[in-house]
Amino acid sequence: MPSVERYVYFFGNGRADGSAAMRDILGGKGAGLAEMANLGLPVPPGFTISAKLCITYLEEGTFPAALRAEVDRHLKHLERVTKKGFGDARNPLLVSVRSGAAVSMPGMMETILNLGLNDQTVEGLIAGSKNPRFAYDSYRRFVQMYGDVVFDLGKLKENPFEEALARAKARRKAKRDIDLPTDDLKALVQEFKTIVLTETGRTFPDDPHQQLWDAIEAVFKSWNTRRAKDYRALHNIPDSLGTAVNIVTMVYGNMGDDCGTGVAFTRDCSTGERVLNGDLLTNAQGEDVVSGARTPEPIAKMKRGKLAKIYRELERLATKLEKHFKDVQDVEFTFEHGQLYMLQTRRAQRAGLAAVRIAVEMVQEGLITEDEAVQRIPPQDLDQLFHPMVDPRASVTVLAKGLPASPGAATGEVVFDADEAEALKKRGHDVILVRPETSPEDFHGIVAARAVLTARGGMTSHAAVVARGMGKTCVVGAKDIDVDPSAGRFRVNGRAIKRGQVITVDGTTGRVILGAAKLVSPKVGKEYGRLMEWADARRRLRVRANADIPADARRAREFGAEGIGLCRTEHMFFEGDRITLMREMIVASDEAGRRRALAKLLPIQRHDFEGIFEAMGGLPVTIRLLDPPLHEFLPHTREEIAPLAKRLKVPAAQLERIVHSLVEANPMLGHRGCRLGITYPEITEMQAQAIFEAACHVVGRGSKVAVEIMVPLVADVRELVNQTAIIRRVAQEVFHREGRAVPYLVGTMIELPRAALTADEIAKEAEFFSFGTNDLTQTTFGLSRDDAGRFLPFYVEHGLLSEDPFQCIDQAGVGKLIEMAVKLGRSTRRDLKVGICGEHGGEPSSVKFCHRTGMNYVSCSPFRLPIARLAAAQAALEEAGVVNRTRATV
Repeated sequence: MPSVERYVYFFGNGRADGSAAMRDILGGKGAGLAEMANLGLPVPPGFTISAKLCITYLEEGTFPAALRAEVDRHLKHLERVTKKGFGDARNPLLVSVRSGAAVSMPGMMETILNLGLNDQTVEGLIAGSKNPRFAYDSYRRFVQMYGDVVFDLGKLKENPFEEALARAKARRKAKRDIDLPTDDLKALVQEFKTIVLTETGRTFPDDPHQQLWDAIEAVFKSWNTRRAKDYRALHNIPDSLGTAVNIVTMVYGNMGDDCGTGVAFTRDCSTGERVLNGDLLTNAQGEDVVSGARTPEPIAKMKRGKLAKIYRELERLATKLEKHFKDVQDVEFTFEHGQLYMLQTRRAQRAGLAAVRIAVEMVQEGLITEDEAVQRIPPQDLDQLFHPMVDPRASVTVLAKGLPASPGAATGEVVFDADEAEALKKRGHDVILVRPETSPEDFHGIVAARAVLTARGGMTSHAAVVARGMGKTCVVGAKDIDVDPSAGRFRVNGRAIKRGQVITVDGTTGRVILGAAKLVSPKVGKEYGRLMEWADARRRLRVRANADIPADARRAREFGAEGIGLCRTEHMFFEGDRITLMREMIVASDEAGRRRALAKLLPIQRHDFEGIFEAMGGLPVTIRLLDPPLHEFLPHTREEIAPLAKRLKVPAAQLERIVHSLVEANPMLGHRGCRLGITYPEITEMQAQAIFEAACHVVGRGSKVAVEIMVPLVADVRELVNQTAIIRRVAQEVFHREGRAVPYLVGTMIELPRAALTADEIAKEAEFFSFGTNDLTQTTFGLSRDDAGRFLPFYVEHGLLSEDPFQCIDQAGVGKLIEMAVKLGRSTRRDLKVGICGEHGGEPSSVKFCHRTGMNYVSCSPFRLPIARLAAAQAALEEAGVVNRTRATV
């Protein structure tokens, strides 16, 4: 077992053994309970078993002997504090057993309520509460939750407990389980126990101590359920954290109409508005709110009537927690006959737009600093600000309206099953997952779907919290729709929507729209501009965009691009007649034929370059010369070749032979990049002429240009010497004809290991390096990005790789080559400009790596520019040692 000071930590009665700073040991839930107890908030007493034990238990399969003794000691202390006895038939102590990892994983692991009930202690609960119906409802819930979690019956495709409950409600024609009378609930307890025996061959345990230890074991095991592992993979949460186990004295929200439970957010986590909001259910236990089994009421309804006093107390405590933690809190609470209890506080998941508004307003309120605001926003959350929205001017058919749980809009085919959603996504379909309500078992379907729609549930239901955390569009509680997954349809207002039909889900307004609505880009608020001003003032790393046409360049400027780091010239050849001219050049039998075709392409490229230079207004533009192998421009089938042969006036058989002769066994490593310009120098000449003529024309019209020409796939400095000589010769010829010169740089893309290893030699010729991390990753790993997707997820899932190297830079391998190349290159040329232009340029951890490596800029797609700008600012703050002084938030 690991060496730890202790296994168990007590909290309650205004004190705790732990604090919010001990999240790694207590987990988020335990740390929150401890901190609230220390603050004097009304927390039910209990104790937390350290998360440090979880992984060791999962590896070894046993508990340390000392743990049992320590739990027994704390259980006795809990009995003294509550003046109740664990297993006492007259005055029973009942507890909840709840998971809690250091990083919030809502709904991913297990909880058991009312533990300690059996046929004797239920009588004591009846005597103490004077409410037999409540007692047997609690007993029924306990057996069901225990059966689902400990006996794994919750994993069955058709849940036998839910089926039995549905039959009982049908017999009474009851809409809800709270409408069932005591006798029915008592009968369900026995029926549920029979289900356990039938399905597992094991008797439901009556001994509360056995119940407790089986529950502790089940919570530890829930760390490795599929949904928990999927959630950690999606959110980059380490598998090594483990979960703590919290044993908490039960308080009851299901004792009657003056009791209830809910979840509150100290600010609106969809919009960022500074208002207490959330969900409430009276006469309910906590799982009723988050499961979506009942659609809750807005918490604002507590302001008036008999719950107004509780609301004021909740508002006071919520405000105290937000000021203490200096962050928006997600609070769970229960009130029992007018007494409010705080069950959990943690950092609230929020939509990207809300996160930005909250951070900026907290600076204005004096809660946090500008540095803390910049550090607080996960850079990838900014992507949510630019999700499409339904065009306000579009005419749409609204099927139903629910709660707008996570903003944005998405269109897709309706599916009713998580497995089907995942399968269709892999086949390239856009899908909308529609469920009565979601459960943790649906997590992989939520990941696959473009949006989620549920008939039941509130703003804190499972679907809402999970989707909001992912930035995925979600509408919940659309009560007018009747979802029938087994029939593959949902009905709404006399209309049936079947599996495969297209709908649009508008998570900003809560609308469910028939068909594919027109979507438009949203408008961001003034808070976004303020946050980015702060970020831009703090970052050293410049941020450029990958843009291939003038329209992309203009869009990049709107997103804050400080130049173009990659203009892929081959992308200019694929439209309309351009592809035919390119093909004419490729299939030409001699240099003269190639030059005739290139002469036709020259004015097209020149026109595109002029548009890009004008759009960038003097900011640097890095243009990569032709890179892909020539066969990528050609048709491949006989049916596609025939019309081209006719247009080019060559025999189809001859053209077919030419096409086949250009096909390469491994085009990624074949005749491409600078190798094309070396064997066909006329290609390099045409592209250089188009670039310099465009630059001269734009300067002649009174604008500035900054040209950087990038030679791709260089492995040896002699290749770069060859291409640079052509480029500089053409430049002088153009400048002489145009009567003016423009400044320019010639550099190379470092995308091969040999180039990285000989960077000092290459830097003698290159004035800048741009790392093409897509190909550098492929050639370093020996992986094809196009094919590795078939097995890379398996590698990540089984720990052979910590993450997909095509998503995040492999700092241990590829990163070392990059660091070496930067150091070697600058040893030769001290003022060497260095950047990155692969897909990694907009990924936060990769951007921070580029900052640490001393690069000048990163380049990424226009829509990822805000992410890169914020990540670069955070990297600068981290390097400067500016610590986020916000209190540890749980």
